[in-house]
Amino acid sequence: MTRRYAELTTEQVGQVLSRDSVLVLPTGAIEPHGPHLPLATDLIVAEALSSAVVERGAAAGHDVWLLPALGYTKSDEHAHLPGTIWLRASTLFDTIVDIGSALGATPARRVLFLNAHGGNSALLEVAARELRRRFDLQTFFTAGPGAAGPTERGLGIHAGWAETSMMLHLRPDLVQLDKATAAVADAVADAVHVGFTKTVRFGWLATDFTESGVIGDPTGADADSGARLFEERVDTLVAALAEISTFDPGRVAR
Repeated sequence: MTRRYAELTTEQVGQVLSRDSVLVLPTGAIEPHGPHLPLATDLIVAEALSSAVVERGAAAGHDVWLLPALGYTKSDEHAHLPGTIWLRASTLFDTIVDIGSALGATPARRVLFLNAHGGNSALLEVAARELRRRFDLQTFFTAGPGAAGPTERGLGIHAGWAETSMMLHLRPDLVQLDKATAAVADAVADAVHVGFTKTVRFGWLATDFTESGVIGDPTGADADSGARLFEERVDTLVAALAEISTFDPGRVAR
């Protein structure tokens, strides 16, 4: 039987889903990724990871199902660059709440957001609590690989080594590596207290760093590294499915 939720019939939804079924919802974006990657990079990665997690998770005996992906999301940090298709935070939040309401009408009670776009992360965390409160859903969320290349000073944030390597593995036909250029955010890396993961965070737009919006160094990317990053991520998430399917934060330890 298919493991794609949207390919089930109405009758099958009631037959095959249970309270402990895990519904995986990929979230990506349509936004610029420099001159070397397609607008759909985050969506492609999110869908590929989610599909592999569901396929391998089901083969391992987990009750896991793939929902259709969300491609139009919160990408307004790239709004000054041509090609971006984005929703307001309030629009995406309401969309996720509406999806949660609909999923709450099924037997399933566990939803995993597999996110490959950093701009969605904060909103998904808030939305996950909203779905928990309003629809009695157990909600989980995870981000894409955060690996940085050797020249990125820990700041391969966007269209850098990791994303480009993964795309060379998944869709090499869409990568123009000859157009890749390094754009490491040295000012951020040099700051002591302010940064993406430091004591003080900051609001930013992609064009604060470079005209292309690239934040990282994709020039050394390669397909073998992309395959390794992809497999590591899938393995980690498949391993997590056992806990996701039974997780209860209020359970008393024995």
